[in-house]
Amino acid sequence: MMKIDFAPGELTLSLDGRPVLQHSGERPFAVAVRREKQYAAVRGTVKETVTERERLPLTELREEAGRYVFSSGEHSLSLSARPCERGAELQLRGEPGWAYEFRLPAREGEAVFGGGEQYRRVNLRGERVVNFVSEHIKVSTIFEKALLPRVLYREKEHAQIGSYAPMPVFVTDSGRMFLFSTGADGFAEFGEEAYRFSFDACPESLTLWQADSYAELSALLTKKLPNRQYLPDWCREGMILGVQGGTETVLKKAFAMLDAGAAVSGVWSQDWSGFNRTIAGYQVWWNWEVDEKLYPGLKDAIKKLNARGVRFLAYINPYLVKGGRLYGVCKDKGYLITRADGSVYHIKSTTFDAGMLDLTNPEAVRYIKDELIKKNMLDLGVSGWMADFGEYLPVDCVLHEGDPKELHNRWPVLWARINREAIEEYGAEDAMFFTRSGYLGVQEYAPIMWNGDQHTDTTKDYGLPCVMPASFSLGFSGVTMVHCDIGGFFSFGKLKRSQELFTRWMEMSAFSLLMRSHESIRPWANAQFDAEKVLPHTVRLTQLHRALRPYLDCCIEGAMQGRPALRPDFWEAMDYGASRDEYAYFLGDELFVAPVIRLHTARRKVYLPEGRWVHFWTGKVYQGGRAHTVAAPLGRPPAFYREGGAHAALFRETAEKYK
Repeated sequence: MMKIDFAPGELTLSLDGRPVLQHSGERPFAVAVRREKQYAAVRGTVKETVTERERLPLTELREEAGRYVFSSGEHSLSLSARPCERGAELQLRGEPGWAYEFRLPAREGEAVFGGGEQYRRVNLRGERVVNFVSEHIKVSTIFEKALLPRVLYREKEHAQIGSYAPMPVFVTDSGRMFLFSTGADGFAEFGEEAYRFSFDACPESLTLWQADSYAELSALLTKKLPNRQYLPDWCREGMILGVQGGTETVLKKAFAMLDAGAAVSGVWSQDWSGFNRTIAGYQVWWNWEVDEKLYPGLKDAIKKLNARGVRFLAYINPYLVKGGRLYGVCKDKGYLITRADGSVYHIKSTTFDAGMLDLTNPEAVRYIKDELIKKNMLDLGVSGWMADFGEYLPVDCVLHEGDPKELHNRWPVLWARINREAIEEYGAEDAMFFTRSGYLGVQEYAPIMWNGDQHTDTTKDYGLPCVMPASFSLGFSGVTMVHCDIGGFFSFGKLKRSQELFTRWMEMSAFSLLMRSHESIRPWANAQFDAEKVLPHTVRLTQLHRALRPYLDCCIEGAMQGRPALRPDFWEAMDYGASRDEYAYFLGDELFVAPVIRLHTARRKVYLPEGRWVHFWTGKVYQGGRAHTVAAPLGRPPAFYREGGAHAALFRETAEKYK
């Protein structure tokens, strides 16, 4: 229940008797700030230089025509409050050209989660979280790993790592949730006494909730931000194999894996449009039509794959490589974003330039849907694709419509929306795509996201382990279906994956919603699913994943209702103090998995949540609420199912068959 206590100069808004917003002259709720920003972007990574010109704490408060007005001299910001289910919705009105900072009270010992995709920390208390969509990977970090001995590499801290999908929505373990409805650049700081939220423009609203469980908070968020994520049935029939190299190679590898007994649901060939060899490795030629030289007879090849129950997946992003045929077509039509002088605004990916399709131009959007997606992919028989990128929009470009500074964060959502609408307009009910970048509302359009782009190692900043905090943070932010590239993506020099690492990564993905491998940016240097020591594990783990389909169906149904499929170990306790391992997770309600995140070990210490848990591989019952060290031989990660759960018989039978 919402309650407002107001007196001249003071205001307290409470939910269920607990203050969630407080204002006084000494501790104002809002501060108006005049600041200037300069942006320097290098391959999607943006550095900001901020100069603050003026700061006005809005210390005065009055009530006026049903609104509360916070002011300082002639400057004012106002809010109106109305109750909503288990919370309050505040409509905010500020003045154009000003940034605003908002102060909300902290609670002692409280932990904070969410903020979109956060790779390094689950608990954001004490951290600064940037609200600006950007490239996650830094070239300098890759060079460090490639050149320095492993023992000398220092893993990066949270503040040093960007996010493809930040979101201004946060959840606490005291049952609070905050959602700022805005696309503005900004940040949040979670201090000991207060939480500070800063945005370059006044948010449209601030919604506050107070509830008794994360499940209830997730349901409330889903009502505010609709979730339409999904996975077609075929996605759970096995693993999507990352395969490149042309028609003959794709058919040969796919059929070889089927003949070996692997459960294969699809092949994902990101180089269907051609390849671009750069100093970084084997990259896609960004020209969204089939490369007839590399993939001759692709339509017939897709039919051959389909006949054996295998789908074909492709790749697309909202850029066109300079020098490609479609770049010339779209440049002539005026479909590319420009600079102030009218020239094409190029972005650079590793060593090559590309033009960006203008997603605010209705004619360009229609071209993307009708020509690039429907004609060039869906007509070909493509069943899915990676809808990559979306985070590179320059804030100083010229768009057909709108201010790029205001649209930068929302750009990946526009990109996801275009892909979703193309599928729906075509009537391709069993087609899907997956996105890397996002912002508030992306879950209405993207069927499933993926945690891009991990390094091919086990470091906690960029390697295999960071998949879990990133997935948990997205789940707290309303994005409930997420997966990752099996094996990682970035590789350079000695930074490359072994057969052991690929297998450990595949173990984790077998206990997830979707298995999909990536050859990496240097396929020749990294172990793949058909390597000699990997192949037996690929066969068994893909079969296991397919056997878990009835349970995964339930996880997906829950995710579509707002409950994340992957949840941290403290999810049920709703107390971060109960967390013992940020790299273990619940898959739905009944499975608990502790992936092996260190190499050259065959044991794993597991802290089980409260309850009684059955070890997946041996059937031994373990008591929760304490630590256990269990065997973790290659191919058999520590996994447990809830004793007496609805799917206990399925897990027991599956384990017996594939142990």
